[in-house]
Amino acid sequence: MKNLSVSVIYFIIGLISIILMNLPAFFPGFISKALIIPVLVILFLVNINPFKNRLHRFMLAGLFFSWAGDVVLEFSNNSGNMFIVGLVCFLLAHIMYFIVFLLTPGKNSVLTNRIWLLIPVIIYGLVLIVYLYADLAAMRLPVIIYAAVILTMLSGAINRLEKVNRKSYYLVLAGAILFVISDSSIAVNKFSHQFESSGIVIMSTYIVAQYLIVAGYISQIRASNTDQITW
Repeated sequence: MKNLSVSVIYFIIGLISIILMNLPAFFPGFISKALIIPVLVILFLVNINPFKNRLHRFMLAGLFFSWAGDVVLEFSNNSGNMFIVGLVCFLLAHIMYFIVFLLTPGKNSVLTNRIWLLIPVIIYGLVLIVYLYADLAAMRLPVIIYAAVILTMLSGAINRLEKVNRKSYYLVLAGAILFVISDSSIAVNKFSHQFESSGIVIMSTYIVAQYLIVAGYISQIRASNTDQITW
């Protein structure tokens, strides 16, 4: 019941954030966006004690850096430096998630024996960079690094194939894919061409992505015996 209540609140706040993001007033949209991840943290803490396992702490760190990125990017419209700071925050969030995926107990079968499963990820990354390359100018290196990191995170999600239960695997994988779509949309909209309803696409995929990653991780812990004290 608690999970359902927190989940409903999470999506209500996310919906409010999407509705308010194009309004002239800054603070209502800013406050609603700044509340999205904290509600997800509550869902995480209701189900998991972060002090029991280092993977839990990495997950919590990923959520913290995501929240920091949300806040910083709200001030980036007229500041290239703030955009870079926000980029770094989300880059760190993706690194935290990748560490969780990689260190989840079990065999890293995709990264060792089924590397071919990552070919679509590599192709997608190359196509995206080629598409954006001419428009990136001074942002080429930061965007290429960021693209490599987020696609590495997605590869880590794919690599969970033989580590976790099926429900957890597909929830996290769907979340990782949506995260890539959200960040790709930001890059296209900012550097190549602005498209109609970009804000709705970016925020809706982001909100669902974060929820699915957390829900998938909770499912993983519930279905396993990994929630013991591990420093």
